[in-house]
Amino acid sequence: MLHNYFKIAWRNLLKRKFFSLVSILGLSAGMTFTFLIGSYVWSELQVNATLKNPKNQYILQSKWTDENMGIEIATLGPLGKSLKENYPNLVANYYRFDGITVAVSNGDKHFREDVQAGDSTFLSIFGFLLLHGDIKTALQEPNAVAITEEKAIKYFGKTDVLGQTLNLDNFIGQKQEYKITAVLKALPDNSVTNLLKSPASIFIPLGSLKGRQNAESWTFPYMITYLELKEGVKKEDLNKAINQLLTTNTPENIRKNLKVYLTPLADFYMLQNNGLARKMVYTLSGVALFILLMAVVNFVNITIGNSSSRIKEIGVRKVLGSLQSQLIKQFLAESIILAAVAMVCSIGCYELLRPYFADILGRQISSFFALLPYSILTVIAFTAIIALLAGIYPAFVLSSLPAIESVKGKLRSVKENILFRRILIVAQFSIALFVFAAAALISKQVNYFFSKDLGYNKESIVSVAAPRDWTPEGVTKMESIRHQMARLKNVSEVSLSYEIPNGNFGNSNGLYKTGQDSTQAVYTQMLSTDEKFADTYQLKMLAGKFFHAKEGTYKADEIVINEAAVKALGYQSPQEAIGQQIRIHFSSTPLIIGGVTKNFHFESMHQQIKPLAFVHIKTTSVYRYLSFKIPPDNISSSLVDIEKKWRELMPDAPFEYVFMDDTLLKLYKSEIQLKKAAGTATILAIIIVLLGILGMVSLNVSKRTKELGIRKVLGASGASIVVLFLQEFAIVTTVALLIAFPLAWLGLNKWLQNYAYRIEIGWTNFAAITFIFGFIVTALVGMMTFRAALMNPVKAIRTE
Repeated sequence: MLHNYFKIAWRNLLKRKFFSLVSILGLSAGMTFTFLIGSYVWSELQVNATLKNPKNQYILQSKWTDENMGIEIATLGPLGKSLKENYPNLVANYYRFDGITVAVSNGDKHFREDVQAGDSTFLSIFGFLLLHGDIKTALQEPNAVAITEEKAIKYFGKTDVLGQTLNLDNFIGQKQEYKITAVLKALPDNSVTNLLKSPASIFIPLGSLKGRQNAESWTFPYMITYLELKEGVKKEDLNKAINQLLTTNTPENIRKNLKVYLTPLADFYMLQNNGLARKMVYTLSGVALFILLMAVVNFVNITIGNSSSRIKEIGVRKVLGSLQSQLIKQFLAESIILAAVAMVCSIGCYELLRPYFADILGRQISSFFALLPYSILTVIAFTAIIALLAGIYPAFVLSSLPAIESVKGKLRSVKENILFRRILIVAQFSIALFVFAAAALISKQVNYFFSKDLGYNKESIVSVAAPRDWTPEGVTKMESIRHQMARLKNVSEVSLSYEIPNGNFGNSNGLYKTGQDSTQAVYTQMLSTDEKFADTYQLKMLAGKFFHAKEGTYKADEIVINEAAVKALGYQSPQEAIGQQIRIHFSSTPLIIGGVTKNFHFESMHQQIKPLAFVHIKTTSVYRYLSFKIPPDNISSSLVDIEKKWRELMPDAPFEYVFMDDTLLKLYKSEIQLKKAAGTATILAIIIVLLGILGMVSLNVSKRTKELGIRKVLGASGASIVVLFLQEFAIVTTVALLIAFPLAWLGLNKWLQNYAYRIEIGWTNFAAITFIFGFIVTALVGMMTFRAALMNPVKAIRTE
């Protein structure tokens, strides 16, 4: 009997090839998008799932009253270690690391790598698997290094490299030799090695690299710290212990401004950056379900609308003794076949589109076949659910038609469901318009990031990480190299600095006027630059000069601030601030304000522009980057010249350049991914809407062919017939607009609150979307009905 159901169902589907194809295309599009998003969501949920004991592990985070005093994901250097040593009944283990970027060499191979300088507990606390080495002893020696198998192959061409050495550039201009004591298997996604912007794959003991040994200070607020608590200990149990250590060891200004709290490592990935990952998961899951719902709505509408051709069939079956349950099974069999065919198509589309979506979402999307057998079980279950959702209502509606009316071919029972079908179309249009509006406004905000005046000129600026020698002699040597680089024909300006406008500050400190209480200090982001920085990035000076760039000589007590700092310090104007004496925390030497720059965007547009202060690199003796301003019409040859000179002056230093445009793209990586995903969802939504319109209009035309012939005989024009069909869709579109746009305005307005600098949502945005959507619907409906309007009325009237 079951075989017979599917055999008849297959014949019925072949009999109505066009409508079956429309349903399959819609369902396969919705299922493909849902599978892709489902795979992404699954991979997001697996972050930190493979760690050794995530339910008892926490990351220490800091909440600063003055946000400029530190960062949220880090805390004070010695805190984690002190908690373990002083409260062993509460803390089972800890791991701290200082994230650094250094040049790593093996022979003639030189690369700049992200390195974690951390505690020896790294391997034991998180349970990362080793290919070679001993977890217990791997990082015990001060010159030990652990690397991933990827780095082993990169530097040595094989993974069994225990006992081999790598040279790391330290911060005093020397190379330090490290012995490889462990090779890790490929690391899964986690919030330990992947916490910072670039994942770490080289691990050395904390404090082992010379010139970077201040991380154990209670005034160092940038230490990433993890704790593993004893079984049964709650995170609240550590509050008293943390407060006691802070009271005992920290200066008053830190103690008053800092609150340390614990976040479960199992939840951290979803919660960090104001829950950005969780919002992405919820948003994309919602969009995928809406698009799938739209495809299901298409199927339901087309199935019910197509019932006119099957009314007599249903009546004859009932007269011959078919039960309603048998008819329901028959219609569900058709629904299952359609869903199964759509599922097979969607698997093929999934594999084809997987690389594209991985690029959009910035995360690897696993192959369907790599997830066997779970993927096949999930897909079968999903297909069954979709078949039931799509087929259950049409099955009950059509099978419940009275036998006598069905045999006579009457459609009264189906017509009673026109309202329900129109509600489904309104829901479908509303979803499409909401997605369309969201994509348009997200795109506009992302474009705003790159079109707004940043306060500096990012065009044709290339930054290269320089080898570090943080001694006075090292700074002098690097300044000499900068001078030689500046003499190159294709280089306009060169600057040496610790920071570039990429959102990563070196540190912050409190500034206050001479005579003022130090507790009233304005916490200011400190930038270490040379005198060429303003010319290279074309910062505008509002008053004074940028150190001794134009004239004069270096002054150790000179400082340059931005206009936000001028306002925060209480000066009435930039001119008033020039020559004024200010002080800085932890320093007895007063500083003189020598210049004021116009505000510029150093961070992303999530934040308001903060008070900034520039200190000369000769004063701080720290630097990281050389920035080159090159002619925009001669970029390739400029880079060749720079690299050639670089190899001549610094043969052991890797030459890895980054354009400032690419640096900015990283600042808005999540927003760009969301823009691409929303754009893709909009295209899919519109395709599904168009398929639905195609099916519905075709059905309406086929059912009203005789009516159209009579109207033409009575004098109706082709245009009036087109308008007749457009009226229904105009009403549906209007209702959908009234539902979708207020929801879009509320949702997008809330999303835009995340940005200090944002677009305004105006009526013109929605007017443009209405015009585009209306034009697409009108064009499709018009083209399809105009063909019917041109039909010979005599043939139309004869149509049964």
